[in-house]
Amino acid sequence: MVAKGMSDPPEKPATSSSKDGALHSLVRVESLIQLGLLLPACVVIGWAIGLALDRWLHQHWMNVAGLILGAIAGFVQTIRIVLSHSKE
Repeated sequence: MVAKGMSDPPEKPATSSSKDGALHSLVRVESLIQLGLLLPACVVIGWAIGLALDRWLHQHWMNVAGLILGAIAGFVQTIRIVLSHSKE
């Protein structure tokens, strides 16, 4: 006999491994889509910082240096993301 008021604990809903796999795939795709915006954003931000320094310090080469440093930063971050995805 089962004691009155004692019932089986509610079962947890079964999580499907296909849903988890699909979510993981979407997260990976989203982070790879970021690569399309990463390099142009880094270049524009580096150029803008270089342009601001150029106007502040009256040096005409700072905007080019900012552009180059922004491009390098963008490439470095792109390579880091690609390498982290290749490990998975």
